[in-house]
Amino acid sequence: MVQIMTAFLIAFRICFRLLQEDIYGVISGALLYIKDDFEAVSKSSFLQETIVSMALVGAMIGAAAGGWINDAFGRKKATLLADVVFALGSAVMAAAPNPYILILGRLLVGLGVGVASVTAPVYIAEASPSEIRGGLVSTNVLMITGGQFLSYLVNLAFTEVPGTWRWMLGVAGIPAVIQFCLMLCLPESPRWLFIKNEKAKAISILSKIYEFPRLEDEVDYLSSQLEDERQKKNGVSYWDVFRKKEIRLAFFAGAGLQAFQQFVGINTVMYYSPTIVQMAGFHSNQLALLLSLIVAAINAAGTVLGIYLIDHAGRRKLALTSLFGVVISLIILSWSFFVESSDSTSVLYGWMAVLGLTLYIAFFSPGMGPVPWTVNSEVYPEAYRGICGGMSATVNWVSNLIVAQSFLSVAEAVGTGATFLILAGVAVVAFAFVIVFVPETKGLTFEEVEAIWKEKAWGSGSTTRSLLERGNEF
Repeated sequence: MVQIMTAFLIAFRICFRLLQEDIYGVISGALLYIKDDFEAVSKSSFLQETIVSMALVGAMIGAAAGGWINDAFGRKKATLLADVVFALGSAVMAAAPNPYILILGRLLVGLGVGVASVTAPVYIAEASPSEIRGGLVSTNVLMITGGQFLSYLVNLAFTEVPGTWRWMLGVAGIPAVIQFCLMLCLPESPRWLFIKNEKAKAISILSKIYEFPRLEDEVDYLSSQLEDERQKKNGVSYWDVFRKKEIRLAFFAGAGLQAFQQFVGINTVMYYSPTIVQMAGFHSNQLALLLSLIVAAINAAGTVLGIYLIDHAGRRKLALTSLFGVVISLIILSWSFFVESSDSTSVLYGWMAVLGLTLYIAFFSPGMGPVPWTVNSEVYPEAYRGICGGMSATVNWVSNLIVAQSFLSVAEAVGTGATFLILAGVAVVAFAFVIVFVPETKGLTFEEVEAIWKEKAWGSGSTTRSLLERGNEF
């Protein structure tokens, strides 16, 4: 019980830092008011998309560098750096005199988010026992979705305050400052310390996670792995990820999940949900924000369910169920916009669009929300975890950028209904991808997961074969 509570505390505090990532989601509501202040923004869908997506450009760069920062300087220092950059970006956004300085602030915020997106899941996975690792990494996603809910509350709180959007974006820096102070009190990842040959510090930290009998086993195990991991580390390069078949397969599965998480449209829904609600016929800014708040609340509630299910139902089954529901929800959304465009006098179709949004979040949040991050924290060998984690997170942000930068333009070009129908088709492809390429990792150690990829790559071996069969159950 002590080890579970301690590991949960570590996970919770790290996830609290990711509250910033979701307060940064206030752009969805702030955009409604930015258009009122800057005429150039209100007249240009491209400029609106750029304000939203420039944070994703920063996140992409931050995630790409985050793997190296984590491996070179540790998980703790990486998080502290992300906090500083994020707080600076929030201040720049709040003071922006024109859309272009606002875009610069969004870039800085994105850099902080990108580094954090690599750091938190790995830290949690390395500091927690394998039997509860999935739930703890999913707690990370709960803090994300909880932050999204709070972001809409922030939006509503400042709707009647002078300088509306400046307050919305500026307060996002407060959690960064708080988390910076909290992180000063938290330890480094014990597994990383072992790799860096700082055994005394690692053992001290492990004693706070495990009770004595388990502590002794864990220390012996990490000590036996130290030399092997150091030898692997000396020969690690980005090219190895693609040259070594078992690493390539693991990266393909992990990065594919990250890409599909975005290409099925989740952050389009979260960033533009007030705008989508207005497209559905609800033209009041405040009503659009209120309806979006309900969507965000369902997102947070669904993630709570996902935390339970991910270590009981398993990663693979949860992802497949989630994607099935996403397809149905996107079809409802698409249909409501197609019909609404032909009968603009009825408010019924607007409510059908809101229902589609709600169902989409209800299905997405327990499954495709936490599963990609959980799987990516588990599927890579230690020597490649930082590199692959950073590359995979970069894939996530690049995919996010593509969707966010194109959604409004595509919706204008082919119609909102057709846009959601395209996303439904992508979700069908994602369903097939999970069936074919993603094994189950529930309850397996890092080494057992590595054995699955070796079996997939090279075959043979009765022990690894049984693990592979277990990994493919759903």
